[in-house]
Amino acid sequence: MFQLKKYQQDALDTLGGFLKGCKVTGDVETAFSDSLKENNFVNVPYRSYKFDETPYVCIRIPTGGGKTILGTFSIPVVAKELLLEEFPITLWLVPTTIIQEQTVSALKSNPAYSEHLNDAFNHNVAVYDIADINQIRPQDIGNKAIIVVSTLQNLRVTKTTDRKVYKYHEDFEPHFAKLSKKHPAYEKLERVTEDDLSENGLVAKDIGKIKYSFANLLMISNPIVIIDEAHNARTSLTFDILKRVYPAAIIELTATPNTSTTNGSNVLFNVSAAQLKAEEMIKLPIILTEHINGWEEAVRDAVLTRNRLDISAQKDKDYIRPIVLLQADNKNGKVTVEDIKKCLIEENHIKEEQIAIATGTQKDLEGINLFQQDNKICYVITIQALAEGWDCSMAYVFCSVRNVTSSKQTEQLLGRVLRMPYAKRRVIEDLNRAYAHLSSTGMAQAASQLSDQLIEMGFEELEVATFLRQQDANQGELFGNGNAGNVVEKKPEVPFRLEVNEVPETAQLSEEDQSKIKVSEVEGRKVVTITGQVSAEIIKAVAKVSTEDKTKIKRNIQIHNNSILAAQSPSENGVSFVELPRLAVMYQGELELAEKELFLDIHGWDLLNYKAELNYNPTEETTSFSLDLEGKKIRYSFVNEDQNLDLNLVHTETTQEELVNWLDKECRQDDITQSILTSFISQIINGLLKKPELTLTTLVRNKFPLASAIQDLIAQYRKQAAKEGYQDTLFVNESDVITTYDYSYSFKADKYPARPPYYAGAYKFSKHYYPQIEDMKATGEEFECARVIDLMPQVKHWVRNLVRREAASFSLPLANAKFYPDFVVELNDGRLLVVEYKGELYKTNDDSAEKSAVGNLWASKSSGNCLFLFAVEKDKDGLGVQQQILNCIS
Repeated sequence: MFQLKKYQQDALDTLGGFLKGCKVTGDVETAFSDSLKENNFVNVPYRSYKFDETPYVCIRIPTGGGKTILGTFSIPVVAKELLLEEFPITLWLVPTTIIQEQTVSALKSNPAYSEHLNDAFNHNVAVYDIADINQIRPQDIGNKAIIVVSTLQNLRVTKTTDRKVYKYHEDFEPHFAKLSKKHPAYEKLERVTEDDLSENGLVAKDIGKIKYSFANLLMISNPIVIIDEAHNARTSLTFDILKRVYPAAIIELTATPNTSTTNGSNVLFNVSAAQLKAEEMIKLPIILTEHINGWEEAVRDAVLTRNRLDISAQKDKDYIRPIVLLQADNKNGKVTVEDIKKCLIEENHIKEEQIAIATGTQKDLEGINLFQQDNKICYVITIQALAEGWDCSMAYVFCSVRNVTSSKQTEQLLGRVLRMPYAKRRVIEDLNRAYAHLSSTGMAQAASQLSDQLIEMGFEELEVATFLRQQDANQGELFGNGNAGNVVEKKPEVPFRLEVNEVPETAQLSEEDQSKIKVSEVEGRKVVTITGQVSAEIIKAVAKVSTEDKTKIKRNIQIHNNSILAAQSPSENGVSFVELPRLAVMYQGELELAEKELFLDIHGWDLLNYKAELNYNPTEETTSFSLDLEGKKIRYSFVNEDQNLDLNLVHTETTQEELVNWLDKECRQDDITQSILTSFISQIINGLLKKPELTLTTLVRNKFPLASAIQDLIAQYRKQAAKEGYQDTLFVNESDVITTYDYSYSFKADKYPARPPYYAGAYKFSKHYYPQIEDMKATGEEFECARVIDLMPQVKHWVRNLVRREAASFSLPLANAKFYPDFVVELNDGRLLVVEYKGELYKTNDDSAEKSAVGNLWASKSSGNCLFLFAVEKDKDGLGVQQQILNCIS
């Protein structure tokens, strides 16, 4: 069974929690805000775009992160947490027909997608291309999970008679046979007009009747809508067509969400390129070499790069055949497909059988499996035919002979070489990187253009500075030392260049800044070359005479400056961070890591020790159902006409045993055996059926909220047991607790999956271990604490600790969660200092007390190797943060 990456599961958990919050609160805006707070994302206002209480959110995930997988796995999440339906209808919208075909194929036959859907919906799944919608049968509605894949263009019209999905289809008549006038969407359904009479056998008396169209079928089915590449779908017309289908929820998937104040997306979960790298999904860094002496030079070095990688690949345990993807000019361009093929064969001695051409007219890759070991293809020449959807993770080298200003096409092709083979980091470092050879037009703008393209692919500016390693062709060695460890070679300092109309005025600059600037002629054009950090004064001087957009110049210089700073960070220079010991407990003669599961074991967690009683008082209205459980309310989007209280008195064919079995499957828990869970649920059902106002039919008809209530009850009991076990394990039997290197954590040089927003303040931290610093404002108490740490001579380096990033975060155990301290500091004397900063208002709350207790316990059991400080702006003796730290480490 396909296993999700951690960030993918986190995204789905966040989506599920948000949707459940929508049910509980009945307020999408509140649920959105609560979700952002829970996941430590920047809290921004929710925008409904007049979709009322229909959840409309976006998951941001860079190219190579698996948007289709997330879309697939999100369908059962929406069905379970929001719709409370077993078999939903999903409208899956994509930007192009190529991606439409590939998505349909993947959902039908790729095990990574189809197995999960079949498991989630008990093998009752039907996937349709929009062209095949007439095959949907009335009996499939409500009995199968139906997914229809279409381009957005098929729906995006101003006149509905212009598209098949809005046209009258006699085949759809049975779907509307039992439609009630009380259906919430009834009045909004499109009717037959005079424009519809020219086909389908309609006559004048049919005018005004409900049109039997797929669009109307969607409207009465309240579909889930998934939008791939959603940044292309943020117009008023798009909003209008989405309202036409009366969606239950809209889930956007994109690398670059629209962030405008007018049409911006509601980003619920944000995945960074750094997270993809940490999860071994993509090859980073990208080694860029630009060639100004002719396109043949770019092709030659691309071949040499592949040859070097091929030698490394022979040593890998998995089969890897590095492939070069070459982008040619159009047929009438300067360097055609034929020119590149000739260059490969005649000048680089490549055999013709190793070359494939993939263009609109020549399709050598059709029906070819490039992963087969007997396949000979190592070079693929294209223009833009592979720009979308083509996916071969053995593609390592991108070579473009085109003018690099062709940003969009180059960006799409670059994405084809970023995916990591087998989604797993390779032992040899060279195979963990992607390589780009670009032929420049003589102005040395390749790095600038590639930066733009990476941002289009979902990279942040600071990530571009960190992950793009620019190398001039004449700098020689393109590869690292090949070590399998965490050492990352120091990046060469590459100058910044831009074209100008005239020589900039530099007399007002300092001598240091003047020494950084050089003006030269390249093919008759003036080019300014700046070495090292570019100051604000230099920016002003060159911006006045530059031929480029001023805003773009400033951004590219910022990336250049950040790249220099990133190269100076300890992790980028091969410096290791000392290991951090963790809390462990001697239990039954074995040393065990102190965590929630251990606390439950020591406490003797047994669900049957708790009351199997549920305070369940359902009441139903015309359009809602509520569940009274600890003051929480669950509401339906809408309820079918036949769902009224009288139906609860009707006999159901479902037996009590079948209901218990269904609830057992729905409420399955990893730490509870099936026999115990079944017994617990049976006791609950028996208790509920003793209430005169409840019938088995009531419980069967409302089994989804019932399952949710049982899950909440079990979670309550588990938290109670863990809290008791936590106290007994760590603070009652303290003699069995040790801080040990047997369970240690290490900050890896290449693994810091920070996500935006990144720190971008004026103060430049010199001792932060990684180039990025996640979620730190440029001012405020926490910033001041970090700056104090950074300036202290006793500090070797430090890390802004990530929250809930598991393998990339240091944590201490709490009763029902993990504690992720703010700062982890390695001192020059080898000791570790962990600092948790709290503002004055929060220093005495229960959460702070629990964190302080476990932090001090961890430090006290470390034999003096570890220190813990719960820092506040000023402690009770009036000491500032710096003095508090000095007192702690002295």
